[in-house]
Amino acid sequence: MPINFQIPEDLEQQRQMIEFFAQTAMRPHSRDLDENEHAKPTEFVNMIWPVLRDQQAHSLKKMLEKDQNGNGSKEKRGPGKTYTRLMLMIEQLSWGDVGVYLCIPSPQLAGSAIEAVGTPEQKERFLRRFAEGDQPVWGAMAMTEPGAGSDTSAISTTARLDPDTNEWILNGEKIFCTSGGLALEDSDGLVIVWATVDRNAGRAGMKPFVVEAGTPGVEVTKAEIKHGIRASNTVSIVFTDARIPYDNVLGSPEVQERGSKAGFKGAMATFDGSRPLVAASALGVGRAALEFVAEKLKEAGIEIPYTLPYHKLTAIQRDVLQMEADYKAAKLLTWRAIAMLDHGQYNSLQASMCKVKAGKAITGITQKAVEILGQLGYSREWLIEKWMRDGKINDIYEGTGQINLLIVARRILDYGSGDLR
Repeated sequence: MPINFQIPEDLEQQRQMIEFFAQTAMRPHSRDLDENEHAKPTEFVNMIWPVLRDQQAHSLKKMLEKDQNGNGSKEKRGPGKTYTRLMLMIEQLSWGDVGVYLCIPSPQLAGSAIEAVGTPEQKERFLRRFAEGDQPVWGAMAMTEPGAGSDTSAISTTARLDPDTNEWILNGEKIFCTSGGLALEDSDGLVIVWATVDRNAGRAGMKPFVVEAGTPGVEVTKAEIKHGIRASNTVSIVFTDARIPYDNVLGSPEVQERGSKAGFKGAMATFDGSRPLVAASALGVGRAALEFVAEKLKEAGIEIPYTLPYHKLTAIQRDVLQMEADYKAAKLLTWRAIAMLDHGQYNSLQASMCKVKAGKAITGITQKAVEILGQLGYSREWLIEKWMRDGKINDIYEGTGQINLLIVARRILDYGSGDLR
């Protein structure tokens, strides 16, 4: 695949517009929203919604056009800009404030699941609400449970089909659901809930269900108090005999024979699209930290001489060069995974690789930034300590660094889960 690092003109214009929002509506409120964890960034949401709505309408149109062209056509496999557009937007918004970015009204992970395993009709029906209307709309995904974290195949939430009403009945509990409260309090919001329809079928019994706001039997029970991304709405949700329309199961409701991983593969396909975007978010936090360190070092009269040999550099200069090298390595891996998505190529290995590298790199970059800046770096006078707390989440959610390293090893060695644990 040829590599072109030039951002297309239309995407660069969008990036500059998002940069304006990040500078004017996010950064000035970062500290206040961090101190008041469950406050909703209403001003930012109302400002950015018209822009996001138009972009989501454009993305929906392109997605549906690809579906209409058929799975085997060249048009479907040809390059697009959908994920590149998302990557640039997410990176810039996370540079502004990653917790506030996670509050933006959009399909978010729900959209990734719908696009990965939904039928064309379901994509049109569920994603249309994010592309029109004057009021913001939120989507979320509920996968993690008290007894099932990184091992998503261990979920215990159940979905049973009622033959009398032809409705699915959901029971179970989900935790750490990003934007789950926002999605369920909004009249058009929705949450993708992963549940098992047949425990005996193993991973093949896993299915994603669209649970719409206002569904009886769905209750938000807890808003998490977090170390970082404190502006983000992160909640627990309990489902008690919640009745879901039959057509709200994404893809086919049929369960294949035991041993098949069809249902589980749907979940993994969702992560193949979402993990590079999480990496892009990490890059935004890392760039914010690197820029701030460079600014403060320059004020102190410390330059970074890029032409000197390594042994002639000071400890701080060597640290900064290593931080920049880690950042750029994570960036290149992320761009590669995103480019593969836009070319319609299978990217499971690359998605996990960029997620691992970005999570680890940004955790290290932000910690080293606090160390270099000393007492003020550790204080709340500057945002750098907040970026350290915010950055760590990228090494945890959408599959921990350890889990993604395991996935990378399995893909490279061509091992299954039973061969390498």
